[in-house]
Amino acid sequence: MSFLRDHGLSITLTILTAATIAGMIFAGAHAFNQEAIMHGEATVTVADYLFTGHFLSALFENWESEFLQMAAYVCLTAFLYQRGSAESKDPDALQDEVDEDAFKKKDDPKAPWPVRQGPLIRTLYSYSLGIVLAGLFVLSFVFHLRASAAAANIEAMRHGEPPVGLWTRLADAEFWFECFQNWQSEFLSTLLLVLLSIFLRFRGSPESKPVAAPLSATGK
Repeated sequence: MSFLRDHGLSITLTILTAATIAGMIFAGAHAFNQEAIMHGEATVTVADYLFTGHFLSALFENWESEFLQMAAYVCLTAFLYQRGSAESKDPDALQDEVDEDAFKKKDDPKAPWPVRQGPLIRTLYSYSLGIVLAGLFVLSFVFHLRASAAAANIEAMRHGEPPVGLWTRLADAEFWFECFQNWQSEFLSTLLLVLLSIFLRFRGSPESKPVAAPLSATGK
């Protein structure tokens, strides 16, 4: 039971992720086959649908925007402030000494392995969260582009048009519409979280200031 208590958040989020992806697969396959029937084309099985541009484009389009949001959030909150927000460091406080001390703990056996290595590895580790999230955004963007091109080629075939290549799809306004329609919502939701955490509370959440904290108090 202690394992479930200690890891309940990640376990629950994993289950929710798997459940919603499954829902996306079955709903998407149904919609894809309806469109195929309308054009007199053969339908596909759920297993085959997993490899279509229709599914992969939608999947990576959303992953791409989420990784962009998280990477931007992690990096921007390291340097920028919002007074009173639970999502910001205190603009009046001195620079966090905990991370500064990490570079002085290279001989501490309890410190993570990268901290006990040379300056290069230690520096890379100190920014590893932002680096990995940015890398996942780039990978998702590339996979989205490839899958979006595949989906566009299906539509082109249905209308008797020539297929499009990756570079042609990259320059296509429709592809960038797919990107921006998700990116704007991610930045908006982050902005609202930052601002609403100044005035609103949720007891017990680390993303909220204490209920009795003044509006001017910064959460982190």
